[in-house]
Amino acid sequence: MMTVPIIIDFEASGFGKGSYPIEVGFSGRHGEGWCALIRPQDDWHHWDHEAARIHHIPREILVERGKSAVYVAEQLNFLLKGYTVYTDGWGQDYVWMARLFDAANMVPRFKLADLREIITEQQKSNWHVTKENVLKELGIARHRASSDARVLQLTWLRTYDAGRQLDS
Repeated sequence: MMTVPIIIDFEASGFGKGSYPIEVGFSGRHGEGWCALIRPQDDWHHWDHEAARIHHIPREILVERGKSAVYVAEQLNFLLKGYTVYTDGWGQDYVWMARLFDAANMVPRFKLADLREIITEQQKSNWHVTKENVLKELGIARHRASSDARVLQLTWLRTYDAGRQLDS
C-alpha cells in the first residue's frame, strides 16, 4: 500500500557558507500544510539579495514576525516525530535544518530523506511536465516553503498514479 510522502521545504538567506533557514514548511500525508517564518539568530548575518528576489521575504519581516528557532524546532518535532520527511534539495535542506536545530539546542525527531529515493524511473520521465501542470493549476505565484512542498507532493502523487495506470 502506498503512503503519501510528507514533503518539507526550506527557504534560506542564500546559499553556501553562512546561509541560514528563514522559512520552513511541509505538506503532510493528507495535504495539510504547515509553515513558519524563522527569526534570525543574533549571529546569523548572511543575506543574499538574489535569494531575496526569489523568496520575497524581507529580513525585517523575519525579525518582526519570525518565530524563534526553539519554537520552530519544537513544532517540527511535535508534528513530524517518527516520520521520514522528503525534500528535493536534501544537501542544502539538511544543512539548514541542522542549523535550525543547533540554534534550538535540539535534535530532529524525524528523518530527512532525499525525494529521489522514492521517485521511480517512470515517475522521472513525467516529472517536469507534471510539475508545470500542477504549478499552473494551483496558480501559485509566490516561491514559499509550504506551497513548494505541496507542489512537489502533488507532482509525486500524479506521477505515481500515472505509473500505476500504465502498469495495470
